[in-house]
Amino acid sequence: MEEQNGPKIKHIAIAGNIGSGKTTLTTKLAKNFSWEPHYEDVENNPYLYDFYQDMPRWSFNLQIYFLNNRFRQILDIKQGEKTVIQDRTIYEDAHIFAPNLHAMGLMSTRDFENYRSIFQTINSLVEAPDLLIYLRASIPKLVDQIQKRGREYEENLRLDYLRRLNEYYEGWIKTYKEGRLLIINVDDCNFVDNQDDLSDIVQRVQGELFGLF
Repeated sequence: MEEQNGPKIKHIAIAGNIGSGKTTLTTKLAKNFSWEPHYEDVENNPYLYDFYQDMPRWSFNLQIYFLNNRFRQILDIKQGEKTVIQDRTIYEDAHIFAPNLHAMGLMSTRDFENYRSIFQTINSLVEAPDLLIYLRASIPKLVDQIQKRGREYEENLRLDYLRRLNEYYEGWIKTYKEGRLLIINVDDCNFVDNQDDLSDIVQRVQGELFGLF
């Protein structure tokens, strides 16, 4: 479906904690609206496995890798003709993951301030997505979905790590003013297996982007 009038919709982004369902919803919405999905490349990330084994050593490297990848994605979206739906956003790196690593003592203050300065420079050059979809999920829901997908490098994830991330997500989303925002409560919405729940999300997205008909 394409928008009826006004500027072309170019960029939809999905944000949410580890295991909230970003990749699945990206795939389903891309198929429904004929958008091009952009996924987080976890298989080819040269730092991710090392990071989970030794977070203090690799935290800054990992965050810079993510920041660069996300920035390049946004530039590609802006320059391209297609409407893109993006799995995870550049904001999450800067407002959730890096601050959390710093607060936990897993990233030095020197590295964190350097990272934050780089992000602020990049952020001044990019536009917010046309719609940000935030997947809100409880810790039990996240753990259940992480266990189901069985990624080896996620086996060492601690509950307190996920809980801290959730707190950062909620703090960030309360202050998000960059553009349109749609919040989906994952605990109450099984868009993976329930077609009615997925259809409800599709209608809500359609309403945010194109108005209700």
